[in-house]
Amino acid sequence: MNYVYIVECSDGTFYTGWTNDLGKRIDMHSKGIGAKYTRGRGPVKLIYHEEFEDKKLAMKREYEIKQFSKKQKILLVEAHSKK
Repeated sequence: MNYVYIVECSDGTFYTGWTNDLGKRIDMHSKGIGAKYTRGRGPVKLIYHEEFEDKKLAMKREYEIKQFSKKQKILLVEAHSKK
């Protein structure tokens, strides 16, 4: 399984990424060994994720979400949490 996710960093910023091991990746971000952006911004909190069977689809969705404004990401997270 592949995942696209959004984490909220300790400074209130968001980071979007993809992985095939969500728990491990979130742990890495929190420990400062994930993406360069999240280093020094941990711990992070997982606020959103989507599942994909296909890696290419996950990567495509990651790119789409990364183009969103922060307001659009907030709306996405809120819509998901109401389900």
